[in-house]
Amino acid sequence: MSKESPIGLFDSGVGGLTVAHALHTLLPSEQLIYFGDTVHLPYGDKSRETIVRYSLGIADFMLEQKCKVILIACNSASANAFEEVKAHVGNKAVVMNVIDPVVAQVCSDNGTARTVGIIGTKATIDSGTYEKKILEIASFAGQKIQVSSLATPLFVPMIEEGFVFDDISNAIIRSYLSRRELIGIDSLILGCTHYPIIRNQISRYFNFKVNVLDTAKIVALAVQKFLLENDLLSSQPGDANLFYVSDHTPYFEVIANMFFNEKIHLEKKNIWK
Repeated sequence: MSKESPIGLFDSGVGGLTVAHALHTLLPSEQLIYFGDTVHLPYGDKSRETIVRYSLGIADFMLEQKCKVILIACNSASANAFEEVKAHVGNKAVVMNVIDPVVAQVCSDNGTARTVGIIGTKATIDSGTYEKKILEIASFAGQKIQVSSLATPLFVPMIEEGFVFDDISNAIIRSYLSRRELIGIDSLILGCTHYPIIRNQISRYFNFKVNVLDTAKIVALAVQKFLLENDLLSSQPGDANLFYVSDHTPYFEVIANMFFNEKIHLEKKNIWK
């Protein structure tokens, strides 16, 4: 792989754009290739086998684009398909996920995160990946971290349909976050890349007294660290970022333009034909 090769990211919809934006802000010289699998949106209610199949198909597309890094910018796919994608790609590219950097951050908070809440799709929460990894590291380090998880399946369709910063989204957020699983938490992991879009609303619900982790930024920093340590940072400005979707949705383009503060070219590419 070459330093000048692009970074590929994929998600089922607009959620991974939160990570793409964080990466673009931190690493403006890197070319990003984004794929939103809007034909199969959302991944959170799919079976593990189905998520693996979709993820492998997109990984092949990213390999065709000669990506040096393939970032699974979707928690459901990271929780259910990371090992399979990694094995499938082999040494053709580096495969990263959005879960491990966040877990590492939580477990390196020097004892400040004692009661951690996790919200995500059903696929992510049912996999138990976050909880298992946090408790394994905490146990090894002699930390006492309590973890409580809650599936919040309405958040993704709510965001994809554009219901943000309004009474409808506030009511749904309040309904989920008031549940007993999240009572008494001091930190909250947004276990879906869509969720940073409503991070401020979530923080406001907790009166800004809960540390709602900026997961997109954490992941972007992890990618930057990897590129630096492996001498893979682009040495010159890359080509324009490319955005693909398997099915065009008007809201996707609105969100993409909002994140990148510029008119982006969104190309429909159904790799499933």
